[in-house]
Amino acid sequence: MQPDADLAAWIKLSLVPGLGGQSLRKLLGAYGLPQQVLAAGRSALTRVVSAELATRILSDEDAAAVEAALEWAAAEGHAVITLADADYPQPLLETPDPPALLYLRGRRELLARPGLAIVGSRNATPQGESNAEQFARAFSSAGFTIVSGLALGIDAAAHRGGLAAAGSTIAVLGTGADILYPQRNRALGERIAREGLILSEFPLGTPPHAGNFPRRNRVISGLARGCLVVEAALASGSLITARLAAEQGREVFALPGSIHSPHSKGCHALIKQGAKLVESAQDLLQEFGMQAQATPAAAAAPATGLLAQLGYDACDIDTLCARSGLTAHEVSAMLLQLELDGKVASLPGGLYQKVS
Repeated sequence: MQPDADLAAWIKLSLVPGLGGQSLRKLLGAYGLPQQVLAAGRSALTRVVSAELATRILSDEDAAAVEAALEWAAAEGHAVITLADADYPQPLLETPDPPALLYLRGRRELLARPGLAIVGSRNATPQGESNAEQFARAFSSAGFTIVSGLALGIDAAAHRGGLAAAGSTIAVLGTGADILYPQRNRALGERIAREGLILSEFPLGTPPHAGNFPRRNRVISGLARGCLVVEAALASGSLITARLAAEQGREVFALPGSIHSPHSKGCHALIKQGAKLVESAQDLLQEFGMQAQATPAAAAAPATGLLAQLGYDACDIDTLCARSGLTAHEVSAMLLQLELDGKVASLPGGLYQKVS
């Protein structure tokens, strides 16, 4: 059988309206690979699926869409992989409902690296975005590929952090792989397609329907060894990702915040339910037997200067900005590194204190 014919059969089955993952897996179990399913005939198919669905499976109405997907997959930097491919990500394959195929743009080899999901509020605070970016950078430096959903807020910050180090990042879309949503993250998405990986299970041209995003979330968690939630209200969609991660046997972590902030309520709820509280990158890395990379001396010098500004009394980031003349982003990055070095401890209420 020709490779294109194999892939065409996978794509055709993925485009059949109403043919979900469970029914597809039943057909594959009964008849073999997709080409055998399509050759089985209507009467044979109706022993597994409804007569109406069997008719749709054998219809040629989606021939143009199949051809378009094959052409897209043949373009440089593009690929479509299936459950039968050797490099289909094993962690995702072991979940209860793995996608039949994945559309890829970018660095396919990232699928073989250990993943860490970082998700959170779309309406994140500047501090939350800074935390997400700096933690993601630390985890990416330690060898994790950062997995998130290209949403505004925490997702985007996590992707930026992942891109800043060797582990890079995977953006899992709730649209087709040819549509970068939301528009405000289009430039970030294009950068990820060049330096990281864009991934979607949805057919090309799929718009951002609300129902797609919970399905996308199971792929985010499924690709990862663990899931860190940074800033989440009680109604945040990131709590869906955390729940799915737990159901898939993944470790769930949460970053605490102020007891007065609605942006922290979801994280605090997760911690009450058993998620592991993370105050520093090393807290999470230790769970996986990993270590944060040491900071080069040249990069550590500014952080050392900030340490002198901190003193031994607890203070917040705004106070440190006023003392040092640095931006909140710069101060957050330095505080994270000082935490990783064991020189600073984070306290409740967004306070930091020098460790004697």
